[in-house]
Amino acid sequence: MIAIGGAIGSGLFLGAGGRLHSAGPALMIVYAVAGVFAFLVVRAMGEMVMHRPTSGSFVSYSREFIGEKSAYFAGWMYFLNWACSGMGDVTAAAVYVKFFFPDIQQWIPALIALAVVLAVNLVSVKIFGELEFWFAIIKVVTLIAFMVIAIVVLVIRTPVDGHSTGPQIIFDNGGFFPFGFLAVLMILQGVVFAYAGVEMVGVAAGETNNPRKVIPKAVNSVGWRIAIFYVGSVLLLTMLLPSSVYQSGVSPFVTALDKIGIPGSAGIMNIVILTAALSSVNSGLYTTGRVLRSLAFNGSAPMFLSKMSKSGVPYAGVLLTGVIYLIGVFLNLILPHDAFEVTTELSAVGIIGMWSMIMVAHLAMLRAANAGLVERPAFRLPGAPYTNYVTLVFLVFVLAMTWFNGHTGKIVVGCIPLIAIALVVGWFCARGGVDRIRRQGVGSHHR
Repeated sequence: MIAIGGAIGSGLFLGAGGRLHSAGPALMIVYAVAGVFAFLVVRAMGEMVMHRPTSGSFVSYSREFIGEKSAYFAGWMYFLNWACSGMGDVTAAAVYVKFFFPDIQQWIPALIALAVVLAVNLVSVKIFGELEFWFAIIKVVTLIAFMVIAIVVLVIRTPVDGHSTGPQIIFDNGGFFPFGFLAVLMILQGVVFAYAGVEMVGVAAGETNNPRKVIPKAVNSVGWRIAIFYVGSVLLLTMLLPSSVYQSGVSPFVTALDKIGIPGSAGIMNIVILTAALSSVNSGLYTTGRVLRSLAFNGSAPMFLSKMSKSGVPYAGVLLTGVIYLIGVFLNLILPHDAFEVTTELSAVGIIGMWSMIMVAHLAMLRAANAGLVERPAFRLPGAPYTNYVTLVFLVFVLAMTWFNGHTGKIVVGCIPLIAIALVVGWFCARGGVDRIRRQGVGSHHR
């Protein structure tokens, strides 16, 4: 259920509206293509988990197969991903609350949402897992309910908002590429953001009973989930209404159900997508706490981040992430209209860096296996190492396309050198800690 929750979030429930408006029905093709690469990343992750389950996740595998510098890079890029996406989801939660309380200042519900999820994460892993389970159930049931309603409307040929429903809507409004192929390339980064979180199945593996049994099933389910929930739902949306009807900042599911005329649908859907945003914030606090603890044990992060509570919560890392999320609350105060877009695009940089490290670490594991140093598990990445190389080329291409994505894209690209400088400076600051840990012989016990 954590894997399902990670695959369905604000990127679909909220972000799909603006992308349908700007790129048209081709969004489903982009979801399908990016979904293939997301599945390959998770499958590579799954193979490494089967090699050695650990709560340190891909940071641990980067350390084992490449070295501490790569673990440092992977861990902090993952932190960047979740820090920025968490700020975006705190913003999304505030936007959804404003549907019910339009006069409330946006930063207030953002702060309340953060406080609630932070409190849950600090209590115990069990409560986190229980909450994430129910968040995932709500999202899945809602998407299935929408798809059933949409299919019934299409089968009985009920007009929606004056439009005849069916595949002809796509072809009567410019086909799959009404705004050209370049417009489709512009939405790649946002689609990659939508898939962020699918790798959580590997992070959670170290705290799962019998991971070698449950991980293959969870990883393989990513493929059909993407096909059904992302590609399927977008296909249905485009056969109900012209893509130009959907708008940025408004859930396309709310738009479609409202036009169909289902009473109370907008309110119900806004509650659901509010849980989706809270689910993402919840997941971010969970994963960053564990990754920061793994980094701290090996001297790549301040040692206080390794602190663990009696109930098994790495509370120092969770609290640090919570403090970063407070920046998102502040952004809602000063930039209520741009906060979501800026934070999610910057988050995609972290996702690309982190997914790249997963594929590079997997390549290093293959080399180790070919040299007879480790044994590859039976559960493997199909087509490796060629699929690794193709995935890396795709991720570099997505990053390059960011520059052409308006003023926010240029801001994000401008931040990349600053991120690189911060990583280099941080490494040299942490280097003394790494050397100290090595001398003490502690690092190998806390991969």
